[in-house]
Amino acid sequence: MSTVQFGAFAPIIEALLAKRSVSEANVPTFLSPDYHIHTHDPFLFADMDIAMERLFRALRSNERIAVYADFDCDGIPGATVMHDFFKKIGYANFEIYIPHRDLEGYGIHTDALDELKGRNVSLMITVDVGTVAIEGIAYAKSLGIDTIVTDHHEIGDRMPDAVAVINPKRAPYPFGELCGTATAFKLVQAAIAHGKKIKYLPCMSIPEGWDRWLLDLVAIATVADMVPLIGENRVLARYGLFVLRKSPRPGIAALCRALRISQRDLTEDDIAFSIAPRVNAASRMDKPELGLALLSTKDVAVAEQTAETLERLNKERKGVVASMVKEIKKRLEHRADAAMIVLGDPDWKPALLGLVATSIVGEYGKAVCLWGRDGKGKLKGSCRSDGTVNVVELFGAAEHALIEYGGHKMSGGFSVSGESVHTLPEVLSACVEKARIPDVVMADAYDLDLAISAITWDFYDALSHLAPFGLGNAKPIFRFLDVTVIDVRQFGKTKEHLEVTIEDKEGGRARAISFFSTPTSFTAPLVMGESTHIMACLEKSTFGRAPELRLRLVDSVNN
Repeated sequence: MSTVQFGAFAPIIEALLAKRSVSEANVPTFLSPDYHIHTHDPFLFADMDIAMERLFRALRSNERIAVYADFDCDGIPGATVMHDFFKKIGYANFEIYIPHRDLEGYGIHTDALDELKGRNVSLMITVDVGTVAIEGIAYAKSLGIDTIVTDHHEIGDRMPDAVAVINPKRAPYPFGELCGTATAFKLVQAAIAHGKKIKYLPCMSIPEGWDRWLLDLVAIATVADMVPLIGENRVLARYGLFVLRKSPRPGIAALCRALRISQRDLTEDDIAFSIAPRVNAASRMDKPELGLALLSTKDVAVAEQTAETLERLNKERKGVVASMVKEIKKRLEHRADAAMIVLGDPDWKPALLGLVATSIVGEYGKAVCLWGRDGKGKLKGSCRSDGTVNVVELFGAAEHALIEYGGHKMSGGFSVSGESVHTLPEVLSACVEKARIPDVVMADAYDLDLAISAITWDFYDALSHLAPFGLGNAKPIFRFLDVTVIDVRQFGKTKEHLEVTIEDKEGGRARAISFFSTPTSFTAPLVMGESTHIMACLEKSTFGRAPELRLRLVDSVNN
């Protein structure tokens, strides 16, 4: 497909593609990826043949199989992928185990393995966990439980003693950025193909292409886990959104109704800001099984009840987070200025601290580390960077004060002893300079200049060919020069959101919004009657009304 099809919009589309480093030769693939051509054979994974041999031995012997999945919006959709496969082949001797976020935490736990052994499990298939679970998988083996790992996390110095480790980061798989659910999906794809090859009767009856109906789950997890939306991920997410918009899952339909969003118009933003938070709210609020129930149930009544419960839990989660943020702001009023913010309280729930830290970072512009106490009495915390500090390097510099830690450049988690927690603010603040990220000149704070008159449905349709947007393929940001703010208002139950109306010199008007913002949240405050440069993304809203085009504010700067 050529950008010629975009007519008058072709120069804009070409410029946006160039900014995303899409070469002219790769434009057709980027704009119109082919599912069959641009996804990879699951048998390219290391150990996939071994995994198939062990899985089908278990199926033929009617062994008890446990799917051991992480509790987030990557593990739970992946567990649903495995659930749907076993249901499709009529295999009933399986169960799904999701560890409790607060009482157990991430990883494979010996107490859980004892439970599974007590229920005669002899094969465990992990989802989104297991690559570095050396001790856990060794313990499983000592109990007589074999393990097939499906995971996407970084590979450590040692491999677990599993029957097979299916991880896209292992050679020779050609794309290393799949999420956990996508990796589990690849296992299912391989199982269907292998079953047909060896003429395993339950697989022989699976219609050609049935596995693609699982792509709604892959899209949810791919967007929620924030893996780069490039390469195979772009193909899986793009086709997964097509499936999601017509998914027959009662839970998806029920959640869309509860949130007053149109299923047929779902976008990656709806996954990120509506679906994923509700699935994650289940484990954050001590009910991880509800996320699985929402995605896997075939019962409309169960789906409706589960969606309502998840919405209630998400509101409770928002309330607790807001209360914690308020308390932290109050504490910060009486603290001397420090290189970073480090606070904690034994009453704080570790599962919510990442969300709280993110809110605090946005307001104070500093790296934030917060700690609380989990259900087992351990002190655990989360850290979020403001973009100037590498979190993993920060932890590494302060490792003498931490029991364990992990994460990425922008975020991470840690645990700390009761003795060291008292000096943690001083220790981490002293290590900030060792973890500074070199200054980066933000030359591309926006993509292109645009006139308000260009905000049309035709232009939006042209832009949609670049979607889905996310890490590695950022949503285009446009700059609107010398616009006048003609209306400013706060909306929402507690007036926490911002809406402005802007007008350019040609008389074009547009509505722009920003959630959890005020007129002073931007580089240049938004003042009625004054002129400014607005940077914003174009979006389609279907919330509670007829579809409308609007702008999502990114920033306002002095003209």
